[in-house]
Amino acid sequence: MTFINQNQIRNFIICAHIDHGKSTLADRFLELTNTIPKDKMRPQYLDMMDLEREKGITIKMQPVRMNYTLNAKPYTLNLIDTPGHVDFSYEVSRSLAAVEGTILLVDATKGIQAQTLANLELATKQGLIIIPVINKIDSPQAKIKETKEEIAKLFKKPEDEIFEISAKLGTNVVRLLDAVIEKVPPPIGYIEKPFKALIFDSKYDIHKGIIAYVRVFDGTIKRDEKIYLMRQKTEGSVKEIGYFKPELKSIEELKAGEIGYIATGIKEPGKVRVGDTITKISNFKFQISNLNIEPLPGYQEPEPMVFASISPENPDDFGLLKEAVERLKLNDASFIFEAEMREYLGRGFRCGFLGLLHAEIITERLKREFGLNLVLSTPSVIYKSITKEKKERLIYTSADWLDPSRIEEVQELWVKIQILTPLRYFGPISELLTDIEANHINTDYLVTEKAELIYESPLREIITKNFYDKLKSVSQGFASMSYEILDWRKANLVKLDILILGKKEESFSRIVSEKDAHKEGKKLVEKLKETLPSQLFAVPIQAAVGGKIIARENIKAKRRDVIAPLYGGDYTRKRKLLEKQKKGKKELKEKGEIHIPASVFLEIFRG
Repeated sequence: MTFINQNQIRNFIICAHIDHGKSTLADRFLELTNTIPKDKMRPQYLDMMDLEREKGITIKMQPVRMNYTLNAKPYTLNLIDTPGHVDFSYEVSRSLAAVEGTILLVDATKGIQAQTLANLELATKQGLIIIPVINKIDSPQAKIKETKEEIAKLFKKPEDEIFEISAKLGTNVVRLLDAVIEKVPPPIGYIEKPFKALIFDSKYDIHKGIIAYVRVFDGTIKRDEKIYLMRQKTEGSVKEIGYFKPELKSIEELKAGEIGYIATGIKEPGKVRVGDTITKISNFKFQISNLNIEPLPGYQEPEPMVFASISPENPDDFGLLKEAVERLKLNDASFIFEAEMREYLGRGFRCGFLGLLHAEIITERLKREFGLNLVLSTPSVIYKSITKEKKERLIYTSADWLDPSRIEEVQELWVKIQILTPLRYFGPISELLTDIEANHINTDYLVTEKAELIYESPLREIITKNFYDKLKSVSQGFASMSYEILDWRKANLVKLDILILGKKEESFSRIVSEKDAHKEGKKLVEKLKETLPSQLFAVPIQAAVGGKIIARENIKAKRRDVIAPLYGGDYTRKRKLLEKQKKGKKELKEKGEIHIPASVFLEIFRG
C-alpha cells in the first residue's frame, strides 16, 4: 500500500480571543503569499459577510489555500481563520479537527484571556502543534515582557520560543510563516485506501446543491464519482471539487491530506451534516459495510443556551422561513430549530443559539440574506419545571410556562464562571458580580497585576443580563470570561407578562427572578414606550405578574390640529371639533389594534 506523506502541505488555523488580531494576521499572510492581488486586497479580507465587517468580528470560519516558497521548495498552506467570540467557539472546535497545527495569538496589550485558555485546551485535546504568538508589539500600551512571561508559564515553554509580531505592520510575520512550515507536521494519509473525508462546514448552492467543506484523510476524489455520507446514509454524485482561494476554485482531484470542497449535488439540507464522513462507492452493487470503512469521529453536538421563537411577519412566508433556517443550519451547525405553532406568533420555529450575540446574528442573517420580516419572542435560557405529579418539563420560552397552580418546583442551570482581569479593574468587576446572583468560589493571582476570579451563577444571569458585554464595558475590554455548565438548581422565578392596549403580547413575555420582577417590568415598559410607534389614540403598556399590574407607561396619542383651519370666530365651533376628535380617538382605542413592526422586536431583543 502506498503511504502518502504530504511533505509540502501544511494545514493550520489561527485562533485567539476576540480582537486579538486573527483577521489582520490572516491579511498579512494573504499579502505575503500573493494569494490576493494588491488591487483587490481590503482589511479583514477573510471576513466575507457584511455583518462581520460591520461588527468588526469574525463570525464564520473561513478556509483559504496559499502557495509559499521556502528555501526554494514550494508549499501549499491551508489556513482556516476562526472567530474569537465565545458564542462562536463551536466554529473553532470544528476547524481544529481539520488541521495539524494552530497559531495561538495573544494581544500584548491585554495578555492571556479566557478564550485563549479555552482554545488552548481544545487544541491540546486534539493533539495539535501549538505556536504561541504575541501580537500588537507596536502598540504604546504593549506589555511584551509581562505577556511573554505569562505565556511561557502557561505553555511551559522557554520565552525564546514565543514569537513577537505586529500583524498590523507585518513585523516578523515572515518569520512566523516560516515557523509554521518548520513546526507544523505535514498531513498523513494513504492514497490506496478508500476515500474518506470529514465534513467540517457546508453551505447551499442553488445549482450545485450542498457544498461540503472537507478535510481528506485517505484516498482521492474526482468529479462525477459517486459518494456516500456514512452517518446520514445518503448517496450523492460529485458535481464539482476544488479548494478555497478563498472563493471556490475548481480542480480535477482532491487527495489525502488536502482541505477543499465537494459539491454533492444533494439538495435536501438535512441529508448533509457537519461531522459526517464522506466516502466513495465505486460499485453500488456492494454494501458500504463490505468496504470496511469506519466513519471518522465527527464532532460533539453543541448545546444551545438561548432559545427564542421566530415567525414570519407575513404568514405566507412560512415556507421561505423554513427554507432559510434549513440553509443557515448548513452554514452554522450550532444553530438548531424545531417547527412550532404559537397563538400569538402563528407558524414558526423554536430556535436554539449558543448565546445572545449568536441569536442576533442569525436573525440579522435571516432578514438580510432571505428578505424576511420576523416576529421574535424574547430570548430565554432553558428552565425545568417539576409538576405536582412529579413530571419534569423543559421550558424553552415563556410560552412554555405552566400555570403556577400546576408547578411544584422550577429549576435552572448554574454555571462556573472564570474571569481573567487586570487588578486595576478588580473593584468594578466585583461590583458587577454583586448585581447578579453569583457566589464567590476562589480568587487566584496568576501573574503580576492579573487575577483569576471563579464564581458560580445562574446561567440566566449571564445570558439575559448581557453580563459579557457589561464585563467588557467596565474593564475597557481588558477582562475576559468563559463558563461551563454545572447542574440544575431550584429557582424562584415568575413569568412577566406585557399587556399592550390591555391585550397580552406573549412575544414580549419573559421569565425573571421574582425579586427582579418589578425592576425588569419597569425597564421593559419604558423600552417599549421608546420604541413603539405612536398611534392616533393613547396606548397603555403594562407589565404584570400573575394578573397583578406591577408597572405601566402610556404612549400619548398622535395629535392633529383640527382647529388650524379656523381663524377667529366663535369658540364653540372649535370646541365641537375638539370634542369630535376626542370621541373619535376613544372609539379607535376601544376597537383599535396596533401593528408592531419587526424593528421593535429586534430592539427589545437586543435589550
